[in-house]
Amino acid sequence: MKKIMVVLIAAISLCAFLAGGSIAAEKKQMKKISGEAEFKEHCAICHPDGGNIINPAKTLHRKDLGAGGITKPADIIAKMRKPGPGMTQFDRKTVPDKEANAIAAYILKTFK
Repeated sequence: MKKIMVVLIAAISLCAFLAGGSIAAEKKQMKKISGEAEFKEHCAICHPDGGNIINPAKTLHRKDLGAGGITKPADIIAKMRKPGPGMTQFDRKTVPDKEANAIAAYILKTFK
């Protein structure tokens, strides 16, 4: 009887632990994504203040983006997904679409 109770308590504890983990993951997903925070995490190292340490002619400022045909968020996301030489590729696993959209909006709003 004691063994059954121990196993039962262990099973209940495991279920509670797993449920708690999924609740935490759901809360994280619901948290508002900050374009600025995502930019700092994924982009700022190569694009400080909207510049470009690899290719200074290709900044994130509107004039340079426009010269490269990048005028809207979808264009920035396309470049993130399939960049040119010298830029890290950010696939959907690394930067999910919601985060990529927040980054793109932040870039267009910030670097005029």
